[in-house]
Amino acid sequence: MFKKLINIVVLVPVAIILIVLSVANRQSVTLALNPFRPEDSVLSVSAPFFVFLFLAVILGVILGAAATWFSQGKYRRRARSEANEALKWHREAEKHRSQAEKLATQATLAAPQN
Repeated sequence: MFKKLINIVVLVPVAIILIVLSVANRQSVTLALNPFRPEDSVLSVSAPFFVFLFLAVILGVILGAAATWFSQGKYRRRARSEANEALKWHREAEKHRSQAEKLATQATLAAPQN
């Protein structure tokens, strides 16, 4: 419920802002990728301005996510190694538990019965 409320409080204003930006920036602009000859139509793209705004935001989100993912690599590696070590110790404990049960069973069978 709390997560749903946070989503509504955050996403509704963001959606309203994006809709307002889209409506306000409908004019067509040209993005020229050739700095020496901006009039060159081979390396230019014409689209409404809000398309370029959205692409910039999407690119920023993707780059930010990638940077975060790469910077947290050492923590993921450490978590994997500790999980493997915990699994190894769990197997070791199971092995010792089964050996102890086997010894206890043998001890009860070998005990003299009166």
